[in-house]
Amino acid sequence: MVSQRLGEYFYESKLFFNIQKQQTMNTIAKKLVKTAGRYVTTEHVDTLIRNYKKERWMQNSERMGTEDTLGIWFSADELEEFIQTAKLHGADGIRLCFGVYGENAPRKGMEGRQTIALVATSSDEENVIGKDVYIENKGKTDLLAYNAGIPWPTPVIPPTTPGTTVTLKADEVGALMVAGKDGLTII
Repeated sequence: MVSQRLGEYFYESKLFFNIQKQQTMNTIAKKLVKTAGRYVTTEHVDTLIRNYKKERWMQNSERMGTEDTLGIWFSADELEEFIQTAKLHGADGIRLCFGVYGENAPRKGMEGRQTIALVATSSDEENVIGKDVYIENKGKTDLLAYNAGIPWPTPVIPPTTPGTTVTLKADEVGALMVAGKDGLTII
């Protein structure tokens, strides 16, 4: 009888310590997950876009003579595929790099417009931001990166009539309609 109670005691103690160990492991695992961003509200995004239009976009568009890019769209499937590929090659992060297309833009009308490139990165305890991840690609070492999403707004191919220019004024910066729980909001 004593040995049975001792057996039960040791079983319950072992179970208790295993539960405690698992809870500690979960806490440690949560602390090891690196986060750089956070979920934001519609108002936050609206403010970012409005500020960008005033501080950068209007001047870029005036200089270019056509609307510059306000955003880049990628499908959820292609982003998931890129992230999975990045993880398979040891990445634990993705850096979004701003850029401007040159003459060899992937779509007509994108020349000179802004874009973003997604670059796979791997970090360690000393390097929080991460180092670029490289892979073998057709016999050479290449950066693991992704680009050529769909620009927003879609580029308007400028007229080819010589001397035609486009001038944007502050009150013609444009609008963005966002569907929310209270209906449409115009930014």
